[in-house]
Amino acid sequence: MTYRFPYNARILGTGSCLPEKVLTNQDLEKTLDTSDQWIRERTGIRERRIAAKGESSSTLGARAARQALSRAGVAVEEVELIIVCTSTPDVIYPSTACFVQRELGAANAAAFDISAVCSGFVFGLSIAEQYLKTGRYKTVLVIGAEVNSRLMDWTDRTTCILFGDGAGAVVLRREESEEPAGILSTHIFSDGNRADMLIVPGGIGKEPVSTQAVEDKLYTLKMDGQATFKVAVKRMVEASKEALACNGLTLEDLKVIVPHQANMRIIEAVADKLKVDISRTMVNLDRYGNTGGASIPIALNEAVENGMINPGDLVLLTVLGAGLTWGAGLIRW
Repeated sequence: MTYRFPYNARILGTGSCLPEKVLTNQDLEKTLDTSDQWIRERTGIRERRIAAKGESSSTLGARAARQALSRAGVAVEEVELIIVCTSTPDVIYPSTACFVQRELGAANAAAFDISAVCSGFVFGLSIAEQYLKTGRYKTVLVIGAEVNSRLMDWTDRTTCILFGDGAGAVVLRREESEEPAGILSTHIFSDGNRADMLIVPGGIGKEPVSTQAVEDKLYTLKMDGQATFKVAVKRMVEASKEALACNGLTLEDLKVIVPHQANMRIIEAVADKLKVDISRTMVNLDRYGNTGGASIPIALNEAVENGMINPGDLVLLTVLGAGLTWGAGLIRW
C-alpha cells in the first residue's frame, strides 16, 4: 500500500569516516589458519579497517556527520534530530547519539540510538522518513557507526575475517512537493525466532558481567554463516520487490542497488535473483569488509562520490542483519 504524505524526505548530503589502520588478509594469515585466497574466494574481502585506540562509534560517527553536513550546506544548529544506528555503542548508557551530539555541538537536536545491527541504517532511515514526511521535523541526521573489531574473537576465522569498522551519515531535509521524491518508501521486518543465528550472547540484563563470561568469549560474535547466507538472499530480494511494487515501479526503473556489504556471494546472488547487472550494484566490500550498520551509508556515500548516483536516479537499499532484521528502501535521488 502506498501512502501519500504532506512532505518529501530528501537526502541533501552524505558522508563517511573510515579508520586509518588497514588489516589485510595477509596480516590475518600470520595468526589464523587461513589464506588471502581462501578469504577472497569465499567472501570477496581483501582488507578491512580497524579502529585505533580512542576511536569509537561516536568519534567515527561524528566525523562522518560533519562531512555530510558540509556537503549538504546545513549548519549543525539546524539539526533537530540525531539517530545513531549502532550495535557497538561507546558505553551501555548514555546513548552514543548523545556523545555525537556533544561532539558536533548540535544543541538544538534530540538524540537517540537504535540497534538493528546490520539493518540499523535502513531502520533509522525509516524512522527519519516518518518524522520528516509528517512534518514533525525539518532536518534529521541519520548515522550508521560500528567498531565491530571490539566484538571479534580473533582466533575464530569464521567471523573475524568478515568485519571491519567505520561510519556513514546522511542529512535529510523535509521538502514540499507535489511529486514523490527523496525517500519514496522504506520497508522493515524482523524475525526474533532466528535471533541466535547472529548473536553476541554476553550481556548485562539477562546475566551480569562476570570473569567467567569473558573467559568463555560470550562477548564476541557467534554466527551460523551458512544459514545466514540462505535467509539473507531470500529476505533481501523479497523486501526489494515489495519496495518497488509499493511505488508502482519495476526492476527496469532501477539505476543503482546499494546492498549491505556482508559477502560478495550474497551480493551477487541478490543481483542475480533481481535480474540486475552487477555493474549497477555498488560494491566496496573488498576494501572495508562488513561494517554492520555503517555498511550501507558508507557505500551510499562512495556511490555519490564516484558519480555512480546522480540526481533523478532511482536507488535501492537492501539489507539483512541480526535479529533477524531485514529491509529495503527506495530513493529517488
